[in-house]
Amino acid sequence: MKYGSTIILRIAVILIGLVVLALCIVAVPALAINATIHNPNFAKSLYPVLIGMCLAAIPFFIALFHTWKLLRYIDNGDAFSTLAVTALKKIKYCALGIAGVYLLTSPFFYMLAQKDDAPGIVVICLLFMGASLVIAIFAAVLQRLLREAIAIKTENDLTV
Repeated sequence: MKYGSTIILRIAVILIGLVVLALCIVAVPALAINATIHNPNFAKSLYPVLIGMCLAAIPFFIALFHTWKLLRYIDNGDAFSTLAVTALKKIKYCALGIAGVYLLTSPFFYMLAQKDDAPGIVVICLLFMGASLVIAIFAAVLQRLLREAIAIKTENDLTV
């Protein structure tokens, strides 16, 4: 087993996971408490946005878990297997789930932007949605390529 080939990716997965976990545990409650204390009317618009962001973290962590499994498959030499295709499929669905959560919460982002007079809040929602859609498309393309590579490999293995 060679873990050196994916060590940087594993470190990146850990760091990204820790940052998102810290945001969910520390920043989101701090924003909710701060908004409740200083402006209760603003808090009513902020709560659905914060809840949506925490809900989007669930498929995010599931996708990180399957990314970790995919890196393990690569290290074990099982990159061209149905297990890797399944991991990419789950990553794709998680990314689509994240985009769906942000699509459902986008009206609340808009209401929040109207109350705060900050159009950048809507741009942040669009960035999260766009990034997760790009990841879903990338995972779908990789899934298809991997499936075709497995088919070619299987065909070559059967040829004498």
